Amino acid sequence: MSGIKLKVWGEYACFTRPEMKVERVSYDVMTPSAARGILEAVYWKPSIRWVVDRIHVMKPIRFDNVRRNEVSAKVPVKGASGVNAAMKGGGEPLRLFIEDNRQQRAALILRDVEYVIEAHFEYTSAEDRNDGKHLDMFNRRAGKGQCFHRPYLGCREFAAFFEPVEGDAPASPLAAEPARDLGWMLYDLDYRNGMAPLFFRPALEGGVVEVARALEREGVAS
Repeated sequence: MSGIKLKVWGEYACFTRPEMKVERVSYDVMTPSAARGILEAVYWKPSIRWVVDRIHVMKPIRFDNVRRNEVSAKVPVKGASGVNAAMKGGGEPLRLFIEDNRQQRAALILRDVEYVIEAHFEYTSAEDRNDGKHLDMFNRRAGKGQCFHRPYLGCREFAAFFEPVEGDAPASPLAAEPARDLGWMLYDLDYRNGMAPLFFRPALEGGVVEVARALEREGVAS
């Protein structure tokens, strides 16, 4: 299947490790699920799904400690104080952002990040199977900065900038560094098997995370 390359960058990023409970701690690099979310924000169709092949790390890995305001509750959907009642002009005012629900938590996040995502798409149905059309639409949207919603780097407040990459991906500044084990990483949820989590163990080698190779080594279907 034909592939694409997309450069993404931003001032901050946080790809939260699932083993951390309260305080957020980011992985060293972007996760495949975050990369897939960026691609879907740029171009999504029900007839295709994006498969991330590799992630190139284009800037040195830098961490920063910050404190973030988070909320400990969700707005209810139903009820007198829920979203449905508010949309209909009745009920009580939405009261999520009150002091009792606001909490300040520490986070270990990435700073000044840049990646090149290599990916391809696969078809999910027998309809709308036209490689050239989908590739042209993705590249045109990416070149114009168009997106269905603003892509982000792990957390919604960390907005991502993006542009297509022509030709081969540039060399990573981390190419000469030794391999780095990234630990267990969530790849996806198996919706056909009761939403079972699919984990794999990638490594950063030569400044590149070979997602497809790591999945094959762990026996996880992409």
